[in-house]
Amino acid sequence: MKIFKIQIENYRLLKKISIDLEDELSLVIGKNNTGKTSILTILDKFLNQSEKHRFSFDDFNTDFKKELKTLIEDANDLSEDDFSKFHGLGIKLKIFIEYGAGDNLSNVERVMMDLDPANNVVVLGFDYTLNFGDYTKVKGEYAVFKKDEEAKKAKDAKYQPKRVYDFLKLNHHIYFKINKKTIGFDKTTKLENEANFIDLIKEKINIKDIINFKYVSAKREVTNSDSDKTLSAQTSKIYDRTEISDDQNEVIEVFKGKLSEADVSLSEVYKTLFGGAIEKVKKFGGIKISESEIEIISTLQHQRLLEGNTTVVYRHDTDNLLPEHYNGLGYMNLISMIFEIEILLQEFKKERESRPADINLLFIEEPEAHTHPQMQYVFIKNIKDLLKEGIKRKDGEDRKLQYIISTHSSHIVADSDFDDIKYLKKDGANGVAAKNLKDLQEEYASEAVQYQFLKQYLTISRAEVFFAEKAVLIEGDTERILVPTIMKKVDIEESEKHMAAKTVDPHPPLLSQNISVIEVGAYSQIFEKFIDFLGIKSLIVTDLDSIGADGRACRVAAGTDYSNDALRFFFGTATLGTLKSLTISGKKFKKASNTWTQDPNGDICVVYQIEENGYNARSFEDSFIHLNRAFVSTNKASFKGLQNKKDFDDATKDAYALADNCIKKKTHFALDILFHSSEKLDNWQIPSYIKEGLLWLKQD
Repeated sequence: MKIFKIQIENYRLLKKISIDLEDELSLVIGKNNTGKTSILTILDKFLNQSEKHRFSFDDFNTDFKKELKTLIEDANDLSEDDFSKFHGLGIKLKIFIEYGAGDNLSNVERVMMDLDPANNVVVLGFDYTLNFGDYTKVKGEYAVFKKDEEAKKAKDAKYQPKRVYDFLKLNHHIYFKINKKTIGFDKTTKLENEANFIDLIKEKINIKDIINFKYVSAKREVTNSDSDKTLSAQTSKIYDRTEISDDQNEVIEVFKGKLSEADVSLSEVYKTLFGGAIEKVKKFGGIKISESEIEIISTLQHQRLLEGNTTVVYRHDTDNLLPEHYNGLGYMNLISMIFEIEILLQEFKKERESRPADINLLFIEEPEAHTHPQMQYVFIKNIKDLLKEGIKRKDGEDRKLQYIISTHSSHIVADSDFDDIKYLKKDGANGVAAKNLKDLQEEYASEAVQYQFLKQYLTISRAEVFFAEKAVLIEGDTERILVPTIMKKVDIEESEKHMAAKTVDPHPPLLSQNISVIEVGAYSQIFEKFIDFLGIKSLIVTDLDSIGADGRACRVAAGTDYSNDALRFFFGTATLGTLKSLTISGKKFKKASNTWTQDPNGDICVVYQIEENGYNARSFEDSFIHLNRAFVSTNKASFKGLQNKKDFDDATKDAYALADNCIKKKTHFALDILFHSSEKLDNWQIPSYIKEGLLWLKQD
């Protein structure tokens, strides 16, 4: 039995989202503010319901708040039939459960809507919604509230009347109610029927035996202060849970026996220690001899003994045991997280007198907190082994464990199974969508080799792109070395320009934005499906790669065609002449009907060398030398990446010839540029094609 999908509506940024869950690990990733924590909190609020888990008005999605405001302020009232079409207004969570022939159905049969063996899906619905009766009530009571506010304003011109959001912030819990139900599901159409349901609250059906949800929060208590004893405190919790759920009776009985022996010895000691105090009590009278004499005896309780009396230390060397807070914060967090997971695993097992739940769901939030990259690799490599046994007891009770890990860590992603990843991305201003990375395989159905390359490249080399707001796809080492510096130079130049004009730049500096630079070689066209999948603004920086009639590389001026596959992919049948004539607006693309088409408002921009000062370069080196020949010539003696340096003294040799004959190693040439750059980077120029592309990327 497993949860194979969850759907969420109108909760914070999760306006309407559907997330598939894997049999074991589901790795939820995405940029900041894409709702990863919201998935945890809505599961907690509905499945572990208590007073501290109450919904607030700010939990409502922004678009839903606007919809609610319109309905309440509208002069016209909805009829009950019209209102019923909404199937309740508010926050919703649906959990889709699939069971098999070998599963014990004694718990889940209480919530089944269909006894057809072929329809082995149960949909549990949880919502915090407004019913028709409360809809009419809130409209009427808000109307009265509004009149009162207007009256206050009439008496005091300075008074700021409260509006509908103020009213709802204080009173939403009066009108919105928690509902729990099981919803009809048609496996053929894969659609649920919300009109067909069983009210679990009314029928007094508790789902705790069906789903047990627990989590490890990113807000962990571990610090490395002298007073921190978090790890030591966790050991007593582990013991407390283990005694309840594990068959370690022999060890526990030995422990209790030793404590009983200690009780006898300590009681004798206490007679001496507390004898004087007891004698003083006797002198106050009112105590009959042999009837009400008091004694102080030892009663060591094995459960309570561990509280405050187990200490986690770490061994520094053979002779030194150091306190837990002497360890690094990263190690302490990792150890604390493993301890916490162990505690929760024991809680999943429950007491020996009761069975574990059918479905046990564990959420681990941001395990990378306070840990360095190596520990993040260690964590994700080992967590599957730690949890693969599931919830297994020695009395034969055995359940699988499903677990969700949310992360911002590219290191965790890089060492994870591609098929486990769920990618969250913004969908409009107030919504988020979830995508399975394994669905990319369908996108690359006809290019299996390309998909395998992409999968290996991303998980091994460039997993950080999953968390980027924007991306720059570059060809090679030269651009990889120089692009960050070029971005800094653009930021400096833009800042100086706005200062001189006394204007404010409406866009953040490039280096302040979350931009990932990805080296893709000559394969940027392979990444197009992936970039479209992520839905992030992307700049592709490539070379014009002009060729002559003989198919060999040549100057752009003498070229008849080009050999760049990326340009051919995006620009189709465009000729070299057409490419040379395009402005930046003609180099932007949007994907429609699975085809990239030129669009001034496109999400991808493809830039290449353009004409500058009467010359069109073929490559980056060609372009840079043309613009910065004096800079290179001045410093050529110490340029490690140059050969045939005297050629720079020959005025008859153009930038193409110099790039072709004098560049010994491109990476060294790039490093030479950095080494000889001034502090303000103002002693060389950026090739225009790169600058205009970065200025486009800089914009929101």
